Amino acid sequence: MALTPQWLDELRTRISLSGLIGRSVRVQKAGREFKACCPFHNEKSPSFTINDEKGFYHCFGCGAHGDAIRWMTEHQGLPFMDAVKELAAMASMEVPAPDPRAAKRAEQQKSLHDVMAAAQAFFVSSLQGTSGEAARAYLATRGFPTAIVREFGFGYAPDSRTALKEALSDFPEAMLIEAGLRIVVEGRDPYDRFRGRLMLPICDPRGRPIAFGGRILTAAKTDAPKYLNSPDTPLFDKGRTVYNLHRAAPAARSAGRIVVVEGYMDVVALAAAGIAEAVAPLGTALTEEQIERLWRVDEMPLLCFDGDSAGQRAAMRAITRALPLLRPGHSLRIVTLPQGQDPDDVIKREGPAAMQELLASPRSLVDVLWQAERDAAPLDTPEAKAGLKQRLMDHVDTIGHPDIKALYRRELNDRFGELAYARRERAPFQPGARSGNGAPSGGGSRQPGRRGQPWQPPAAPMTEDTRNRLQRREPRDGLLAGILAGLVQHPTEIARHAEALGRLSSDVLSPAESALAELLDALLALADSPAPLEPDAVRTILAARQVSLPTAEDFAGMRFGFLTGTGANATGELAEAIDLLIDLPAVEAALAQATQRHETEFSDESFAEQQRLLQRRLALLARLGQMGRVRAAL
Repeated sequence: MALTPQWLDELRTRISLSGLIGRSVRVQKAGREFKACCPFHNEKSPSFTINDEKGFYHCFGCGAHGDAIRWMTEHQGLPFMDAVKELAAMASMEVPAPDPRAAKRAEQQKSLHDVMAAAQAFFVSSLQGTSGEAARAYLATRGFPTAIVREFGFGYAPDSRTALKEALSDFPEAMLIEAGLRIVVEGRDPYDRFRGRLMLPICDPRGRPIAFGGRILTAAKTDAPKYLNSPDTPLFDKGRTVYNLHRAAPAARSAGRIVVVEGYMDVVALAAAGIAEAVAPLGTALTEEQIERLWRVDEMPLLCFDGDSAGQRAAMRAITRALPLLRPGHSLRIVTLPQGQDPDDVIKREGPAAMQELLASPRSLVDVLWQAERDAAPLDTPEAKAGLKQRLMDHVDTIGHPDIKALYRRELNDRFGELAYARRERAPFQPGARSGNGAPSGGGSRQPGRRGQPWQPPAAPMTEDTRNRLQRREPRDGLLAGILAGLVQHPTEIARHAEALGRLSSDVLSPAESALAELLDALLALADSPAPLEPDAVRTILAARQVSLPTAEDFAGMRFGFLTGTGANATGELAEAIDLLIDLPAVEAALAQATQRHETEFSDESFAEQQRLLQRRLALLARLGQMGRVRAAL
C-alpha cells in the first residue's frame, strides 16, 4: 500500500494531536500549547509539550519527539499501517487502496519537488544576472530590504520561451510540463510558462516550493495578466494552499493574530514593515479549505481588504464562504483600508504605525454583513426594506450551527427593526417660539421656574390607567400561546430554547396565563427526552397529563406562520417570536421604572431615557404585529 506525502500531510493536519494524546495522558492548556508529564519516562513536573499548530510533541527531559503517527506507533505500539488506518478513521479519510502504480506516482511527486527546487534556484540566480536588471530595479522601487528579498526567495524568469527548459535539461520535459513550468499548446512546441516576470515561490507547510507566482515588469505590456500563478498540479492546489502560511504561523503565535491580505506582494510589503503574520489566498476568493487552515492557527483571522469596490466584493465573498462554517469561538474579523489604498500604500504614505492602527480596530463579521447589505440598494420604499430583510435572512439560513444561526437572526432582526420601524422624531422644542395662536410651539404650556433656567418638557402623565395599560401584556399573552402551540408543532425546538423559556417562571406570568404556565412546564419537562419527539407523540403525552393546548382564541387574533409552515423558515420565525417574548416584558418593566424616575427627577436625562424605552417598546410591538399579521394594539 502506497501513501503519498501529501495524503499523510493531510492526515496529520486533520488530527488534533492534543486530543489524541489526551486519550491516554492528562494534558493541560499552557498558552498556545499543551503540557503533560512525559509518558515515555517517569517525571514529577511536566516537561512534555504538545503543539497542535505545528503538529508535534516534544519532551525536554528525554527528547521524545514525533507527530500523530509516531505517537500511535511508539506509545500505542501499533504497526505503521495500523496506526495510519486508525488515524484515518478518526479523521474520516479513506486510506488509499493497494495499487502498484501508487508507488510510482509517489516517486514521481518526489521528483516533482526536485524539479521545483531546481526551478527556484534558477530563478534566484537569474535575478542576480544581467537579465535580471529590470527586476532588481522594480524591487528597488518597492523599497524591500535585501533580507526580505532573500527570505521570500524572489527570482526572475528571463523573457525567453526556452530559458527554463535549457537550465533544467537534466529533467524530462514531461516533468516540467506536469510541474506547471512549461505549457503545451496543440500544434505548437511547448514553451516556458513564466517569461519576463519577477518570481516568487509558493511553498507547502514544510517550506518546499510547490508553485510560483510571477509579476509582469512592463506596464505597457497589456496582452498578459499582471500576475500569473502556476496551474494546479500534483503538488499544488490553489484552493487549499495559503501563501506564506509556513512563515506566518510562528509569527502569528507571537502576535496573537493572523492577517489575510489580497495578494502575495501585500504579504511581502507587510513583512518589510515588521508585520510578519500575513498570508494571502492565491488569485481566488478565500475558500472553505483555506478558512479551516487559518482557524488552526488563529480562531479569529483578520481579513484586510483594499478600500475599493473589488476589495468590498472580496470581503463579501469571504463572508459568504465563512457563514456555513461558523462555530463557537471561530469567526472572521474584517479591516477595510482607506478608499483606493492597499497595505503598501498605507505603509508608504502614513508609515507602519498607521497600518498597525488599522489592524488594531477590526470589525466583526456581522457588522460588515449588515453594512454591506444595508448599503447595497436604496431603502426608500417598503418593498426595498423588505428586500433588505430577505437578503439578511438568506445569509442567516446558510449558517450551520443552530445557536450561532439564532443569534445572528436576532442581531440582524434587531438592527433591521431599528432601521425599518424607527419612530419619526418631532422637531425639537424651541423656547420662546410660538404658534399662530400665541401658545408655545411645543404644544404645551410654559413651566414656571427661576429666571435663566431652561424650559423642561412636562413629564408624560402617569395616571393609574396608563400604568395599568403598560403592565398589561395583551400582545404577550397571545404571543406566548402561539409559541407554546408552535413548540408542540415543532417539538425538536423545545430543547434548543429550554434555557430561554425557563426564565418565564410562574411568578412572572400573569394569573390569566396559568393554563399556559402549566403547558410551558410540561413542555420543558420534555426537553431532556432521549428519543426524537414527534408532534403527535407530544400531544398524546400532554393529553395523558390532562394539559390543555391553546386554541385560536388564545392567540389574541394573531396568526403565526410557524404554526402552519415547515422547515428552517418556520423554526427561524419561532426563534424570533421567543426572542420577542423575552425582550418585551423586560422593556416594559424598564419603561415603567424610567417613567417613575422622570416624575421624580424631571430632568433631560430621565426624559430621554423614557422616550428611548418607549420607542424600543413600539418597535418590538411593531415586529410582533408584523409577525402576527395583524396590527398590534399599542
